[in-house]
Amino acid sequence: MKNIFLIICFLITQVIDAQEKKSISGVISSDGVVLANADIKIIGTNYTASSDELGKYKIENIPAGNYKIQVSYFGNKTLRKNISIQSEDLDIDFELENDNNSLDVVVVSGTLKPVSRLESPVPVEVYKPTFFKKNPTANIFEALQNVNGVRPQLNCNICNTGDIHINGLEGPYTLVLIDGMPIVSGLSTVYGLSGIPNSLLERIEIVKGPASSLYGSEAVGGLINIITKNPSSAPRFSVDGFSNSWGEANLDLGFKANIGEKSSVLVGVNYFNFNNPTDNNNDNFTDVTLQHRISVFQKWNFARKSNKLFSLAGRYFYEDRWGGEMQWEKKYRGGSEVYGENIYTKRYELLGAYELPIEEKMLFSFSITNHDQNSVYGNIPYLAQQKIGFGQLTWDKKLSNHDLLFGTAVRYQYYNNNTPATEISDKTWIPSVFAQDEIKFNEKHSVLLGARYDYNADHGSIFTPRFAYKFKATDNDIIRFNAGTGFRVVNLFTEEHAALTGSREVIVQEELKPEQSYNANLNYLKKIYTENGTYIGIETSAWYTYFTNSIIPDYDTDPNKIIYKNLDGFAVTTGISANVDVVFQNGLKMILGVTYMDVSKTENDIKTRQILTEKFSGTWAISYRIPKWFIDIDYTGNVYGPMRLPLLGENDPRKEYSPTWSIQNIQFTYNKLKNIEIYMGIKNLLNWTPNKGNPFIIARANDPFDENVQYGPSGNVLATPENPYGLTFDPSYVYGPNQGIRSFFGVRYTLK
Repeated sequence: MKNIFLIICFLITQVIDAQEKKSISGVISSDGVVLANADIKIIGTNYTASSDELGKYKIENIPAGNYKIQVSYFGNKTLRKNISIQSEDLDIDFELENDNNSLDVVVVSGTLKPVSRLESPVPVEVYKPTFFKKNPTANIFEALQNVNGVRPQLNCNICNTGDIHINGLEGPYTLVLIDGMPIVSGLSTVYGLSGIPNSLLERIEIVKGPASSLYGSEAVGGLINIITKNPSSAPRFSVDGFSNSWGEANLDLGFKANIGEKSSVLVGVNYFNFNNPTDNNNDNFTDVTLQHRISVFQKWNFARKSNKLFSLAGRYFYEDRWGGEMQWEKKYRGGSEVYGENIYTKRYELLGAYELPIEEKMLFSFSITNHDQNSVYGNIPYLAQQKIGFGQLTWDKKLSNHDLLFGTAVRYQYYNNNTPATEISDKTWIPSVFAQDEIKFNEKHSVLLGARYDYNADHGSIFTPRFAYKFKATDNDIIRFNAGTGFRVVNLFTEEHAALTGSREVIVQEELKPEQSYNANLNYLKKIYTENGTYIGIETSAWYTYFTNSIIPDYDTDPNKIIYKNLDGFAVTTGISANVDVVFQNGLKMILGVTYMDVSKTENDIKTRQILTEKFSGTWAISYRIPKWFIDIDYTGNVYGPMRLPLLGENDPRKEYSPTWSIQNIQFTYNKLKNIEIYMGIKNLLNWTPNKGNPFIIARANDPFDENVQYGPSGNVLATPENPYGLTFDPSYVYGPNQGIRSFFGVRYTLK
């Protein structure tokens, strides 16, 4: 009887115990994208699980009690959270934060095929949306200011157009792509980086150094590849809006929808408005260009029985921007009464990718762009149209230890404007073929060989080879060496803002030949994991690039002219850079970068430093999370060394070299509310502007039409009592933004 009683008590205990055991389930995601194979673990127990393809997880039969759960996924910060399991099952979703220090992410820009960043023989830097959220901006152009070795360069004090410098090379040497398609180039480089909705951004990949063997012309200094989200994994709805104390307002909207069972669509909209003329430097010219911009992007993915890729995307962009004298109105457009620079821009873009329905892995991709610009610079109209069509077919093939890629591409370029330089529209076809072979000898050694052949009707055959070697000494030590050549076909009037404004006469001394470059780059990557859980990542690069036929605008020979010709000599850029990423267990994270470089040209044995190029620069992003207050603090900034500036002659009283200058920002983000982030902060904490220390920034701002300028018999400007320095109107003396300190406030909402 006693034994029966004990058995009954044991069974009752088991039933009660079973009743008290519960489960926990939910979805794991990051930046709105579900994560498959994430690891979920209840610390101190044997209860674990992995998320499925939809990001779902479930752990069952957990006894009631208080626990700490841990969620981890490579490429994201590990999340730990206290939970309490009592009388009901728990349903908890976990949103992981991207860890931009993670190196094992998939990249495509270095080799035109998906590969782990650690395994890529070509160094590729990756920046995800969380990096850019540390310093929110209205466009990608401004967002890149915190990337080491990359500098947004303003080219005009009045219309504030600009381009991107990589390792000291001018904007025309940088190729900008969206989803691997070269849609932003030439004339559109100035405006194409604006209006790409941040809500669509998956990541940005940056390759520093020539990539012409894969991408052709313009990829001489490097490339920036903007990767957009996949509609199937993007958030259902997102909105991000902010405004600042200067009166700028920016709104990003994104949403997705499933159309039937076989297609999904992602839509992104960006709207920006700034309509508050400001003149803090008291020269009667706007400090910051007034803008009204809208951009609509749509991306479709189509499901196929073969699971092969088929996607289409399109974007429409419209912008109305103006800068000039404070009293300027639209009625003065194109006249000589009040000076203003007003630019209407319309852009259409279409791009797609289709994987052929065959056993072999062959991908056809294409892009079509149409860029219309109706602009006036004072009383000088500039009407231009650029069309670019691009098609490419690649064959990805693996044979033994050879990872092969073969491809052919054709590019059509149409350009026309109302200047004498293009009395006949410029139409160019550039067909090309390329091949690449990555040979993996073993786990430590691999080599990449590549070559491209392009034919240009004006310049003939162009051959660009490429070589890369990767040595993986350990899992935490990787050395890469890259060498190759690059080329660039030049169209001056799509690239040089000063050539459009009419402030200087344009002189083209000869028929221009394509620029060619020869480059070598050595990269070392080191990962350190300390016993206390601190992660340290160090990446350093040294490079050398030699240019022949270099085309550098000559502002020095005659201050009233821009002279273009192929350099009778050579140009060189050389330097070293380092990035250091540190993540502490206490929530402190630092991303630090520094670059030192020497960019110069040598002609007639005379070496001259390139204009508007700094010797050194630094960037940083320091972040700290205060969990109990649900607040993230981000302190970001950059610093630039002196640059040689474009003076208008020996009597110009402005500084020949800029001072060392820095833009610094701080942001506070409150993230306790579900799906909502509230952020605020201050930009340009030091209130730095380039007019400090200079008598003026815009030359002859009081006489923008040069009505009172007197010239000598040889065309030189005469010094007079009214014009003591002998200058003409010129807004090209610019090296940094004129926008001073300002506060901002914004809200983000994401529905997964």
